[in-house]
Amino acid sequence: MLKEHLLEFFERELLKLREEIGLYVEEATIWEIRPGIANAAGNLCLHLLGNLNHFIGAVLGNTGYLRHRDDEFSLKNIPRSELISGIEETILMIKTTLHDYSEADFDKTYPLEKHGQVVTTRYMVLHLLTHLNYHLGQVNYHRRMI
Repeated sequence: MLKEHLLEFFERELLKLREEIGLYVEEATIWEIRPGIANAAGNLCLHLLGNLNHFIGAVLGNTGYLRHRDDEFSLKNIPRSELISGIEETILMIKTTLHDYSEADFDKTYPLEKHGQVVTTRYMVLHLLTHLNYHLGQVNYHRRMI
């Protein structure tokens, strides 16, 4: 049951991220930073994709993804179409990775510690979902401010 809910929620939130990125009237404003805004929506999108592709794709799915976290915040002016493709690829990666997971698999120890603590895969995947949702809210706020 958990797996089905996780797949539903990850897809729903990532589709909402795709929608938010698509709603920017001027593509360049995806990368705009104004006073009081720490990160552009484009960088938040890159950060979310890097985070999910690392912690779900590489760690759980052995996809071979190599994360370059600093680039997530320093790269600029990636075309909207590439961001949207990355979102769609991330949805597919999550579906593929979690497809064969059983309820018991979620209770196993996650392969990496979370801030020095041993956690279950269930804990980590739920954490990743809340992280996605948090930054999705920031993207929505950024779009409305710009």
